[in-house]
Amino acid sequence: MSAHSVLLRAVGFLALWLVLAGAHLADIPAAVVAVGLATWVSLRLSPPSARGISLAGLAGLLVRFPGQSLVAGIDVARRAFSPAVPLNVGTVGYTPRLPPGPARDAFTAYASLMPGTLPLPTEDGSAFLIHCLDRDQPAAAQLAEDEARFMRMLGSGHEAEHG
Repeated sequence: MSAHSVLLRAVGFLALWLVLAGAHLADIPAAVVAVGLATWVSLRLSPPSARGISLAGLAGLLVRFPGQSLVAGIDVARRAFSPAVPLNVGTVGYTPRLPPGPARDAFTAYASLMPGTLPLPTEDGSAFLIHCLDRDQPAAAQLAEDEARFMRMLGSGHEAEHG
């Protein structure tokens, strides 16, 4: 385990602390303990892998997500409040490229943040049913595009291994 991995996680947990609790001098001892414990637990539960996250891929997801979320949120509001815009609620199938495991779980969590759609695993775990407000919209194609971006964020080694 490299010092770089430990430092990256600690910095991430410190940033989370600052967002949630703010920066107060009186909180420094608690912050040090919380960040230290969170980093230790994180490293024990999910040790660093040889594959790194692509910063360009992560930036692409982070830049795209707010705009995509806003457009989807407006669409959901339009459908909820306008009788002229029909609802066609239902599910559509999608088979992910990511194998079952932490990467797919993280992608499912990411995809579930998008307003108007919700990926639900099938009983055997091989596919998703995407609950959407309009089955005529290209929900599966959108999820495939998001998954491809997510896989690029995970790094080229992940795509070669599983794609």
